Amino acid sequence: MDRRKLILSGMATAGLSACASTAQERPGDPPRQSQYDTGRAQTYSADEMIRSGSDFLGVTAESIGAVIERAFRDNGQPTGYIAGEEGSGAIGVGLRYGRGLLYMKGKDTQEVFWQGPSVGWDWGGNASRVFTLCYNLQYPDAIFRRFPGVEGTAYLIGGLGVNYQRADSITLAPIRAGVGLRLGANVGYLAYSRKRNILPF
Repeated sequence: MDRRKLILSGMATAGLSACASTAQERPGDPPRQSQYDTGRAQTYSADEMIRSGSDFLGVTAESIGAVIERAFRDNGQPTGYIAGEEGSGAIGVGLRYGRGLLYMKGKDTQEVFWQGPSVGWDWGGNASRVFTLCYNLQYPDAIFRRFPGVEGTAYLIGGLGVNYQRADSITLAPIRAGVGLRLGANVGYLAYSRKRNILPF
């Protein structure tokens, strides 16, 4: 190899090295695509939900554990959860209003309101803390829609109740720990929104 070819070869090698170094991550650069940047939301384990639900609802891990384990058997691992409060009442026809915060891994916390009517054999009222497991919710804005559900629960002082609500491929499982008395079964929906709505429809 003559001297000219040797110089050109060295320049080419140096150029490739410079390109490789600029492709590496540097402080302040956005992170490279990882296994989580596939468009699918990360999920929560049963232990994570039992700890968070127990702390928020103020019940023992054993009390909420059985409810969460049942929800996991039915739906798998949730991609988010809502921690909030609500009030409801019914004399045949019922109304429910609530607000909370939506948590998803790697996403900003989102404030959420919900309201909705119900009809059925349903009497009484209650004020509840609500811990809602969100299944197949891939991004926060997908929560803002109506979720029909069928509820058949008995609320007693200090009791826990759960029911499922579904819209398209998204399932919500609200777990309620309430004060008051509400007995019965009803059919209705909850509409989740960015702002509080007085009308429940």
